[in-house]
Formats: sequence, structure tokens, C-alpha cells
Amino acid sequence: MGGRRAARALTAAREPGPGPTTVEDGTVDEGVLLRPTGSQWPDGDGPVVGSVPHVIEVVRPDGGVTAATPAPAGPRAVTGDAGPFRTVATWAPPTTTGRVDVRLDVEHRGDVPTDACIRVRAFLPAAPEAPWWLVPGAFYGENRPAACDRLFPRFEPGADDPARMVSDRWEFRADRAATPAVLAWAGPGGVALVAPETTPVGMTGLGLAHHAATGVGSVHLTFPFREGPVSYAGSATPVPAETSTYRWAPGERVTLRFAVYAMGPDRHAYAPILREEHERVRSGSPLRPWVDVEEAANLAAEGLHRWHYAEPGVLLETVGFDREVSGRDGLSVDRQAMHVGWVSGIPWAYALLAHARRRGKTAAGADAARVVDLICDNLSPSGTFWGVWYAEHGWQQSWSPTAGLLHSRTLAEASLFLARALELGEDVRAAHPGWEAALRSNLDAVVRRQRPDGNLGSAHHAETGEVLSWDGAAGLTWVAALAESERWDGPDGADGAYLAAAVRAGEHYAQFVDREFIHGAPEDVDLAPTSEDGYVAVMSYVALHRRTGEPRWLDLARRAADWMLTFRYAYNTAFPAGTLLDTYAFATRGADNASPSNQHLHAYGLVCTQELAELSAATGDPYYAERAAETLACFRQLVARFDGDFNAYRGMASERYYQTACFQPKGMLLTLSHAWTVGALLLGCEQALARPAALLADPV
Repeated sequence: MGGRRAARALTAAREPGPGPTTVEDGTVDEGVLLRPTGSQWPDGDGPVVGSVPHVIEVVRPDGGVTAATPAPAGPRAVTGDAGPFRTVATWAPPTTTGRVDVRLDVEHRGDVPTDACIRVRAFLPAAPEAPWWLVPGAFYGENRPAACDRLFPRFEPGADDPARMVSDRWEFRADRAATPAVLAWAGPGGVALVAPETTPVGMTGLGLAHHAATGVGSVHLTFPFREGPVSYAGSATPVPAETSTYRWAPGERVTLRFAVYAMGPDRHAYAPILREEHERVRSGSPLRPWVDVEEAANLAAEGLHRWHYAEPGVLLETVGFDREVSGRDGLSVDRQAMHVGWVSGIPWAYALLAHARRRGKTAAGADAARVVDLICDNLSPSGTFWGVWYAEHGWQQSWSPTAGLLHSRTLAEASLFLARALELGEDVRAAHPGWEAALRSNLDAVVRRQRPDGNLGSAHHAETGEVLSWDGAAGLTWVAALAESERWDGPDGADGAYLAAAVRAGEHYAQFVDREFIHGAPEDVDLAPTSEDGYVAVMSYVALHRRTGEPRWLDLARRAADWMLTFRYAYNTAFPAGTLLDTYAFATRGADNASPSNQHLHAYGLVCTQELAELSAATGDPYYAERAAETLACFRQLVARFDGDFNAYRGMASERYYQTACFQPKGMLLTLSHAWTVGALLLGCEQALARPAALLADPV
């Protein structure tokens, strides 16, 4: 039977009835389950649960299948040989979101211990195009665009190049995912599998595969996890695949639980699924903030000023926890550099200035203003900011091998927070006329370079102003900067050129939100999809809605927020006993995986705290403010309360929390404080203090 017939079989499958449905030893209840047949289903056939074809297998350590729930010869129920394992699968009635909870009871009936894992696979309908994948926080569509110069796992139909991490099938350990789920869409529909991070047999695995010859894709869960065809450890060189198995004792019985969803063709169908799972698991994933919001603001402000501020008016990007240790070749571990935005610079100087004005901290406020002065007084020849200041070399380009390249997101984020600094008061504007001039110079430069289709460019030449790259969505950040610069929008604010450019750009970049693939924001991962792309999109579309009131921008802001929240952990992962994050009971719920390329938890999501609260207010949906409050609660952990706290100094906070096997062993903490880490915490606290009803109450 060909792919068209298979799709019809999926459509014809009946939904489960009002009570649980049980399938035992391959026996199929013909009143509920319907099975497609034919060679297009790889490695054997499987029954349909609701409208989702599936198969349950027992996998040996070498990857071979020792037993599988057998395929019946037709719609009538049959019993087959399940080898040494007996399985009983029980399906509950679907929820309003289409969730079907499954209880899988597995009994080992062999006479000797057996090392094996259980695999549950669900198949997509055959389709001419390759499936679109989602492992929340870890894998998005092709995941790595072909033009991306950073190597990490990429999906490509028919590919098998493990050395370059390109394959048509991937398996991952569940703690790489912000929600342990794997979703896929092809042709007329999609399927999702959701499971706990850990079961009685160990950590769960999440997998996806596409068979180019048949056009059929599948997603699967393994209990316990497998990784392949290689494992990603954070570098361009993969490490060998990791295979974990469970040793089944004779007569042992284990119960596994997971959920299945059948979806339509809309890729945004993940949003209610992940939202439902977050609601289910959050009560079992308590948050443990160490300090309240006011104290966290005080600590972060002290850390930013005490440790990161330095002459001639810069915020050093990193400083070491250990103030005695030397780095490479005896040099300090402190990075003697400052980006104008992103990992340092104006955004965090703005947060310090706002805090200092609120609390009357004159010295901190003056030094924060000096940072902004230094950046605004040293524009590039093309009229924008420079990328980075180095103590040894002065002002230079962004992090790029391309000579003269300035990264659009970095420039735009600096401009956005400069506009916000100018809104702190008339006294600020009067005392710093160079700030207005610098803001206008940046905005005017990028508006002149805007393409007719609205694209604002992702990279610009520092001297000539030539747009060096139009790829990706890094230019989306300019939308927020332009929209929030209403005071400076032409003579006496009457011209409207900035808003017009923001609207054109908002329309252009909407395609990235609609495709559910926003990418290119950070300088260090090229064209990868990242959580930071989500923050940028939320900030920009909320700013457009705030300025215009148009419902289209609000809808794009909501969709962008849903996509951004795919990176946000819905649960607390368990850390290995004795590691630092285990010892301090660090709760991961509310933290974001930085990206599929940079798999560690980070706090940058605090940058859009106020936008998520504003989105909730505008939509009447408290969900977005609640998720922002979770992040604020999460990163009120592990902020040093005193010198020596977790081997840091008061006010320091790490950039990286290692929640999975990437860069460092799980449970470790990067022992560097970053200007943006404490700056983002300070910003989030100040924004929460300005919106106490929405953000100050600790989330449940």
C-alpha cells in the first residue's frame, strides 16, 4: 500500500471511546484501533492509536530489535509472539487538547537478566516534503541551516555524515529538552510524544527519523535514552553515540507512562501541548528563590558595579569567581572587553542607571552614565556604534572573521536601551546631549540601508555602511529600537520615519515567526535558532503593538512568545548527587536553554520581563506573565549573597548552568560572572518592581 493509502487509513482511524483501551501482547481491539499495512512503514507495521500509527519495540544494546508488538494481518485482533517481554498498553480518553495518556506495563518473562530499552515509535503520514521537527529547546526543523558556519546537529533527508553532524535521524537524552517531548509535522498532519524526563528505568530518550525512500517520518521515545548517530558536546567535533540500557531481572515488571497527540498541519500546534504539559508538571517542580526581588536587585546592582565596572568607563564582560587564579599564560581570567550591547554595554548600564536613580545610589548612577557616554562618544565611521571595546586595541568590529563586520542585533539592542535611558527623565536628556545624537545617528543609518521589502540587514560594515548580510532575523531587533524612539521620530517627533521603517521591518520578519524558525540573533552562533531570537521577536512585536495598537502585532507577539517559551524549562531536572547544582538544589524550571548550539541554561530571558507582562495584560491571558515570574524566581537562585557564597563574591552570578551533557558534566556551574548575567537579573527585577501585581508574587 502506498503513501496515499496510508494517509487515508490515518484519517479513517477512530478515536478512543469513553473508557481506557488496552492492547496486550500485540492484541488489537478492532473497535478502537485501526492499522495501516504495507512496506512504507519502516521496520515493521504498527497499529493506530486514535489517528497515530505506532509500534512498541524492545531494543538491544547494539540497536537491534529483539521483540516488537506484532502487526496484525488485518483489522481483526490477533496475538503474536512478543519474545521475552510482555507489554500491556492502556490508553485513556483524550483531553480537550487531544492528549491521550498511555500506561505501558512491561514484564520481562525471560529466565536470565536482559539489557534492553523499550522504544515507542509513532509514524507520520507519507508526504513529498521532509517532516518539520521540534524537540523543545534542542531541535527545530532542519535545526542547523546549511549556510550556518557553526557545527551542531542538522537534519537533512537521506544524509548520513556523523562527522559533520548531518543525519536523517537523531536521538537525544531528555534533559537536553526544555519539555521532554518530540513533535513532527508532514503533509496533512503531525504527531507528538511527551514523556517524563525520568522513569523507573532511567532518563527518557527523544528521537526522530525520516526514511527518504518511503517519504515516511517517525518520532520515538526510548526508555532509557539513546543518543545517536553521535552525541553533541558543544564543539564542532562530535563524541561517540551514547547508549544506555536497563538490566531487566527475570520476572521484573515496570510501568512506563507517556502521552500521544495527533495534530493538524499547523506547526504552532505545539503551543497548547507544551502549555498543558507545563501545567501538569509545575506542581512537582518547585521554585526555590534565595532572596526576594528587592534584595536580588540590590545584589545584582552591587555585582555589576563592584566587579564589572572599570576605567575608562566600561562594563567588563566576564570576571572570575576566584580573584586569585590566573588564566592562560598568567593573564587575568577577566575579559578586558565590552560589547556595546548584548553581552555588555548599554543595556546593562541602563539597568544600573535606572536602579541607581530609584535607590539614590549616586556613584553607581554616575558610573553607569559614563559607560553610555563612552559608547556614544565613539561611533564608527559608518554612523553606528562599534561592536566591541578592547582594553588593548580600543574599538573594534563584532565577533566575526569578516573584516569590518558589525552585528545588527548588537547595535540595535544598544540603540533600544539608549532610547530607554533617554526616557528616564528630562534631567538625563539635558545632561547627556550626545546620547540623542548617537541614537539618531544609529537609527538614521539603518533606515537609509533598509531594503524595499523591509529587511534591515544582519551585518553592516563599520566604515562603509554596506550591508554585508541580509540572512536570518538579526535585524528584527531594530524594530523595537525604532518603535520605541517615538520622541526622536523626525523633527519634533512628527515625521514618523522610524515608525514607518519599523512597520516595514515587522512585516518582513513576520515570516520567521510564521515559519516557527527565528534565527541569527547572537553573534556567536551564526544562523542557528536561539532563545535570544525569541526574546528579540517578543520585544519588537510588543513594541509595535504598543505604538500602533494594531491586533496583527499583538498576535505576532503572542506567537513569538509561544516559540520563545519552547526553550524554557517546564520541570526541574535531577542533577548527579554531589555536583554543585545538586548540592545547592538548583531548580531549572524557568531557565532557558540558550540554543541547540549552546546547550546550557541561561538567564537572558529576563531581558523581556516587562514585555511578557505587557503581553498578558493586552491579551487578558496571565500565562505569559506567569512564565516571566518563573524566570525571575529561577535566577534569584545562585546569586551570591556574600563573599564566598558558592565560591563567588557578593553580587556575582554565573552565565552557564550545565543541565545536560554539553560543554561540561551535568551539574557543574561556569565560575565566571558576566556583565549581562547580573545586568539581566537587575533589569528583570527593576521591571518587576514597576509591575508588582503581575510579577512580584512568587509563582507556584
